[in-house]
Amino acid sequence: MQTLAVIAVGGALGACARYEAALLWPTGKAAFPWTTLGVNAVGCFIIGVFLVTIVEAITAHPLLRPFFGTGVLGGFTTFSTYCADIERLVRADRAGVALAYLAATVVIALAATKIGMVATRRILVTRGL
Repeated sequence: MQTLAVIAVGGALGACARYEAALLWPTGKAAFPWTTLGVNAVGCFIIGVFLVTIVEAITAHPLLRPFFGTGVLGGFTTFSTYCADIERLVRADRAGVALAYLAATVVIALAATKIGMVATRRILVTRGL
């Protein structure tokens, strides 16, 4: 129950942060969803940094990973909105943009995760950790 509770709290915090990003940078009906793409890229970068840090550099509290990794970052990144954005673009007769967004999001999310991991490992090595 404790693990589920920290995931729920973390998820609520992450979803609130994503919602705030959507309010700050709204996307029009037929517009490219830059905010969702950016949120997913930033979240994936942080996932890469976070996982390398807690797996390779520190001994973390057992609830940190479910709270922050699954909860906060799971609530912040939004692949459900990504799918809704694709559907919205197709309905607005922008299938080409939807296809580009579909592919770009996957590539950018994976690249951001890898960059976060590699950068964190380099920092850890230079600090002797």
